[in-house]
Amino acid sequence: MNLRLLLFSVLTFVTTFDLMAKPPAYIKLPDGVLLYTDSLFTDVPYAVKLEVITDNIIRVTAAPGKEIVPANSLVTVYQKQAGLTWDILPSEESLVLKTKKLIATINRRTGAVTFTDLHGKKILAEKQPSGRSFQKAIFDGQRYYSLTQSFQTDGGEAWYGLGQHQDGVLNYQGQQVSFFQNNTEVAIPFLISSKNYGILWDNYSLTKAGDIRPLHQLGAMQLYSKKGEKGWLTATYANDLHNPQIVSVERAESSINMEYLGESKIRLPEEFTPASGMVTWEGMLASDLTGIHQFHFVYGGAVKVWLNGKLVLDRWRKAWNPAPAIIPWNFNKGEKVPVKIEWIPEGESYLSLKWQEPLTEDQKNSFGFSSEAGKQIDYYFVYGDNMDEVISGYRTLTGKAPIVPKWALGFWQSRERYKTQEEILATAAEFRKRQIPIDNIVLDWSYWKEAEWGSQEFDEKRFPSPDSMISLLHKKYNTQIMISVWPKFYDGISAYNNFDRNEWLYKRNIADQQRDWIGKGYISTFYDAFNSSARKGFWDLINQKIYTKGIDAWWMDASEPDILSNVSPEKRKLQMTPTALGSAAEYLNAYPLQNAKGIYEGQRATDPGKRVFLLTRSGFAGSQRYAAAIWSGDIGSTWVDMKAQIAAGVNFSMSGLPYWTMDIGGFVVPQKFEKPNAENLEEWRALMTRWSQFGAFVPLFRSHGQFPFREVFNTAPEDHPAYKSFVYYDKLRYRMLPYIYSLAGWSYHNDYTIMRGLAMDFSKDTAVLNIADQYMFGPSILVNPVYEYKQTQRDMYLPVCAGWYDLYSGKWYNAGQKIVAAAPYERMPLFVKAGSILPFGPELQYTSEKQPAIITLNIYTGADASFNLYEDEGTNYNYENGAYTIIPIKYDEKTATITIGNRQGSFKNMLKKRTFRINMITPDKARQLDLDTKCDKEVVYEGKPLIIKK
Repeated sequence: MNLRLLLFSVLTFVTTFDLMAKPPAYIKLPDGVLLYTDSLFTDVPYAVKLEVITDNIIRVTAAPGKEIVPANSLVTVYQKQAGLTWDILPSEESLVLKTKKLIATINRRTGAVTFTDLHGKKILAEKQPSGRSFQKAIFDGQRYYSLTQSFQTDGGEAWYGLGQHQDGVLNYQGQQVSFFQNNTEVAIPFLISSKNYGILWDNYSLTKAGDIRPLHQLGAMQLYSKKGEKGWLTATYANDLHNPQIVSVERAESSINMEYLGESKIRLPEEFTPASGMVTWEGMLASDLTGIHQFHFVYGGAVKVWLNGKLVLDRWRKAWNPAPAIIPWNFNKGEKVPVKIEWIPEGESYLSLKWQEPLTEDQKNSFGFSSEAGKQIDYYFVYGDNMDEVISGYRTLTGKAPIVPKWALGFWQSRERYKTQEEILATAAEFRKRQIPIDNIVLDWSYWKEAEWGSQEFDEKRFPSPDSMISLLHKKYNTQIMISVWPKFYDGISAYNNFDRNEWLYKRNIADQQRDWIGKGYISTFYDAFNSSARKGFWDLINQKIYTKGIDAWWMDASEPDILSNVSPEKRKLQMTPTALGSAAEYLNAYPLQNAKGIYEGQRATDPGKRVFLLTRSGFAGSQRYAAAIWSGDIGSTWVDMKAQIAAGVNFSMSGLPYWTMDIGGFVVPQKFEKPNAENLEEWRALMTRWSQFGAFVPLFRSHGQFPFREVFNTAPEDHPAYKSFVYYDKLRYRMLPYIYSLAGWSYHNDYTIMRGLAMDFSKDTAVLNIADQYMFGPSILVNPVYEYKQTQRDMYLPVCAGWYDLYSGKWYNAGQKIVAAAPYERMPLFVKAGSILPFGPELQYTSEKQPAIITLNIYTGADASFNLYEDEGTNYNYENGAYTIIPIKYDEKTATITIGNRQGSFKNMLKKRTFRINMITPDKARQLDLDTKCDKEVVYEGKPLIIKK
């Protein structure tokens, strides 16, 4: 060999070996460390940055190339803590960043990050070497990346949060969650683990979380017709569902894919009549994979599914308003499973079926986030000693949750809709006449003239004097009024023209001449909430037209934005293009956050002495800082839908946003309840009863829905148990205001969560991880909704603690056991944790009727107990400047001593003197819940410590 060539080869080998041997460079930064990966291990080199936010929060960003670009996040608003310190400990293989509470280790070649506690015990790790990926993408002519980050755990944990979803799933281990804002579906990109960590994924684009593997179309399975032919199912179309034997069309089909608006028109045969017909798919399914296959349905109308002769799905949803469902089925390799799918569309409707293959053992202990559009991967790892600390970390990043006005914790009455001024005043008058407690009445949409949506002006024929109406509600009936405002404008009205001149509107719907469903149909669009001037313009409009009349709160409907219902993500992006900040693909899911921001900031600037309160149909990470509560959208009025709200509300609350509610009774009603016979009427009353019992124990207590009217006096007569039950729980809610308002105070001052998954309070009890139909309301009350018709008892679990008491009877139960609890028609099972203090106030007709000069303290013994009674002025923001009080109350089990501590703080017009009535509930002394009988002890409290012996 030529000597020169040999020398060159040796030098090349040495250089290559040297490059492989040397770990990539890193740079210490004032806020963390920046590392560059080795392209031999990561295909392309990219930068990874660890940034210390607090001792228990580390931000991870990664981007192709050598640069991490500073980002102006819409989600985060944190300020860096002063005096933070940490250490960087390099080695040949890794970089270790160590704070006072957490260790993050970066592999110097792959860039993968592992999080451990201070003892080196692994908490969570990015998968390596291929857990992070950047795929080039272009949207609106701009360079983006489709981003993926996968994580690996050691198993034995459950994952919660991720917003509000309607599939009834609580623990998202092995489940896929889509982040696409839609009616009933709310995307919150925050996951929390039962192992006390959380991931906040800072990306607004179309995203999948959890099990991010692709969903397959039905045709990816092995299909067989009902005659056994391979490759398809037999689809049978009948135009008269009462005579399904008369077949209109029979054909081979290998997909069911009508998920979005307009797709059923394209894919159903022309000969079929959806309004009166029925479709049946029959045959067999098989797979070469053994294990649990997940079938994901989206449906409108009525759908039934049988697998191997077993009915596994029986659901209904109004045709225009599709819902999801997940069916797991265990396949053995090569086994043919008979399938039958029966669908009654009830008009233009929706049906989609996709599936996901079984998880491997490794995949069961992993999760990820995969987003369609972004400039770089950006997430925050939050660690805590418990799940409350993790949620506190989320709020450190995204903002505090202001305390709702006190009246918002009372009962709200709403309907779709009060059509006149007389209707709304008559309803308030009827509640007061019957002495049914109420604080808020809601005026839903269409109070404007039909052709003037977006004008924010009342139709003077139906609402001739809105100022007087509002004044009467305030002064005569002592109720607040909330009003519906949509970000929607009809083409050609004055407000539209003004916004159009300022280029504040999305114009694609106008260009498409898309008509809505009102009257003859009108062309409309939404304003661009990403435009700060447009947000101010929208506030100025509703301030001038509505707020100046005395409105108390805002109902922000269709805030997804629902420019046109049930469209695909691709269509939604077209409708939102362009946004003021950039591509709709990048900002897709953040619209409700910005929409709430405009109204919150507008009202606080206009009227700084009054608490802002927003109820919005959609939200995003950070929505809580804008005083936004979220409700679960236009859900169905079925028992299945009621049950689904339990998991939906718990997961939403565990996503870091403390104020959630739902339409008691559901929104869209099956035909059998619209014009019910005697039997169906009784079922409707039972559904309303059970739902109201549940609704009294969520953060916000409100009834709403389509006909039948939802007022209790329109549901049942006074002597009916449905009526009696509602009044009982309504009054109980008001008597519990000292407890509930304290929870609201904690939610701001201590980042507390009101509606709590059992894993939050019983983290060492693995039996609770998958319980989706029980939850804690505050620290003390175990709520167990009844969600089956004619059910008078229910199976439930009492988590491991010192013990439990039946709230009503005071009967003692040992913890850590399954029981069958009594659930008579008028009562929902409620249990109180041993070691609890429950404060009850006076009976009220509205929250501000009188101050709680007498508070009954029920002490549930068996363990030490404490409760910090929180009070403030109830309607303003003075609490932000220290105008509030805390009265610490403690019970010592060993000495049977109650201590009411020194009152901390003060505020204007606070009660300086009050009476505490004390009841002791013990395992050997059951005590009925009767707050007006003689108490065990009574003391007068004037702010100084009191010690009370049993």
